Amino acid sequence: MPEPMSVPRWDVFEIALDGPKTGNPYLDVDLEARFSFGNRSIVVPGFYDGDGVYRIRFMPDTEGDWRYETSSSTSDLDGRTGDFSCGPAKPGQHGPVRVVNKFHFAYADGTPYFPFGTTAYAWMHQPLEQQDLTLNTLKQTRFNKLRMMIFPKDYIYNNEEPIMHFYEQREDGSLDWDRPNFAMFRHVDKQIETLRDMGLQADLILFHACDRWGYRDMGHDRDFRYLRYLCARLAAFSNVWWAPANEYDFLIDVKPLPHWEEIFKTLERYDPYRHLKSIHNGDPARMYNHRLPWVDHVCLQNWDVKQTVAWRNEWGKPILNDEPEYEGNIPRPWGNISGRELVHRFWITVMRGGYAGHGETFMHPRDDLWWSKGGILRGESWPRIGFLRDLIEEDVKNGLTPYAYPQDNWEWTRVSGAHDDEVIYLYFGEHQPAEWAIGLPMTDGDYEIDLIDTWEMTITPLEKAPLPVAPAYRQGGGQYSGGEPEAAFGVRLPGKPYQAVRVRPRQER
Repeated sequence: MPEPMSVPRWDVFEIALDGPKTGNPYLDVDLEARFSFGNRSIVVPGFYDGDGVYRIRFMPDTEGDWRYETSSSTSDLDGRTGDFSCGPAKPGQHGPVRVVNKFHFAYADGTPYFPFGTTAYAWMHQPLEQQDLTLNTLKQTRFNKLRMMIFPKDYIYNNEEPIMHFYEQREDGSLDWDRPNFAMFRHVDKQIETLRDMGLQADLILFHACDRWGYRDMGHDRDFRYLRYLCARLAAFSNVWWAPANEYDFLIDVKPLPHWEEIFKTLERYDPYRHLKSIHNGDPARMYNHRLPWVDHVCLQNWDVKQTVAWRNEWGKPILNDEPEYEGNIPRPWGNISGRELVHRFWITVMRGGYAGHGETFMHPRDDLWWSKGGILRGESWPRIGFLRDLIEEDVKNGLTPYAYPQDNWEWTRVSGAHDDEVIYLYFGEHQPAEWAIGLPMTDGDYEIDLIDTWEMTITPLEKAPLPVAPAYRQGGGQYSGGEPEAAFGVRLPGKPYQAVRVRPRQER
């Protein structure tokens, strides 16, 4: 007997079957497989991939021997059986990302995951050389998530035709929503797999309003056939996230609220791995109800990042502010903040218990803006965002918890502080104190204290300063006084903006 084939844990096991070519198999043929491991079984949808080839993709999550059996509306594809073994995961592969500790994330194997993402909406629709350039650029960064659209985009600085469409074109140029262009879907497969192997999560936007081809309004039945097909093709990739919409409220005329609920439930039904799901709003006054059970995390676009704690309290889920505005110089207010300001907003967001997203919108003779087309990065923020990621991954295990702002200490609302176990971070942002004690440890243990320059990307050891560094403030009496000690010690600071302090127990490193 031949040995069963083997696939690494959380990789893709694929079954390819020959079947009927006649008619329209995309519409006419149903296919799925039941994968079994002991007494456990998982049903996985299959899909037609053109030229009489049908595929079923499965992501095993447990090492050992698996069996499968197909079922289909077509006898040629029904009752096929087989087995395979699942071995250890490849180095660096940790499985799908899940929500942990209410406001944070970890991979399936328990490794913490802290999202530091960027946006390149239409990068998969650019010429292949541009796509290769995008991937090579990402390799030079510390981004670990890419926010991207499935369908092509028609918007300012991005008006070209895509390299291919997802559906066949009729003679009059219109798209036939009942006949997929399998070559384009295969291209998406390839790019998502490439991102996975590079360590990037693919945050896939499934619908959007920036469209002149008709994808936004294919019709109810075709929308859901597309979603089922996408789940069958892509859900077995461990790095997939589902984002039903970018700015869903700009599609409300063709997809009312019950339609969005049905979209979420369709993803839950046909994605057996329950990849993360979120939805993105355009108008802050028309926020989606992120408390609904099918929403895993909150996806925002909002410049006022100091509200991050309030958003955590309101929604009770991880906060991803994927557009706290973009570094660039285009004549739109959301796309011309400085790199220094974007880094500042990242630090505030992370120190207040959330996560932020990068984007870049610099004018270019060919309109090659990273935010839409990918390519190369021209700004200053991305290395500093990578520096922040490295700090967090070195120190944080469970996710940062922001300091509560006590009613009797309004000063805490002006700075951003967070902790995880015994590690403390304080970020002063635009403030530039010469000395500080609030929020530092109340016990005089053996701590190491570092000054972090968030722009220069330097870490400088600090010595403890004797107290009192600053007098306490008695709110009731409205007077400063010696008061109760604010910490066991204080620190002297350089009196310049965008500085942070890290305090952690001293240990051999």
